[in-house]
Amino acid sequence: QVQLVESGGGLVQAGGSLRLSCTASPRTFSSSAMGWFRQAPGKEREFVGAIAGSGGRGLETYAESVEGRFTISGDTAQSTVYMQMNSLKPEDTAVYFCAAGAWGPGIERASNMNYWGKGTLVTVSS
Repeated sequence: QVQLVESGGGLVQAGGSLRLSCTASPRTFSSSAMGWFRQAPGKEREFVGAIAGSGGRGLETYAESVEGRFTISGDTAQSTVYMQMNSLKPEDTAVYFCAAGAWGPGIERASNMNYWGKGTLVTVSS
């Protein structure tokens, strides 16, 4: 059974930073793209960013709303993906989910991801 375990959420003031982590099995980490999605109360789950398998190989993609503020990286030795979130805004408040799927067109669609973590809450106060 594939397990994705997120951590790092919390409460932060606007303008602050947080780093989320997602640990997967080595097999999942090396063979899958790892994505981050978020879901705010009353809203649909939306794509945040993703990194190609095996820690990226230089391939990343981000939603326009977080481009330049969020950075995804991978640690192959730890089978962990990180998302550094800087310059946080109140509208970034959401439950953030880690997901694993295939890299390629459609990576931004939640329906294309095969495995999901349980999520971690990020709250940005104004």
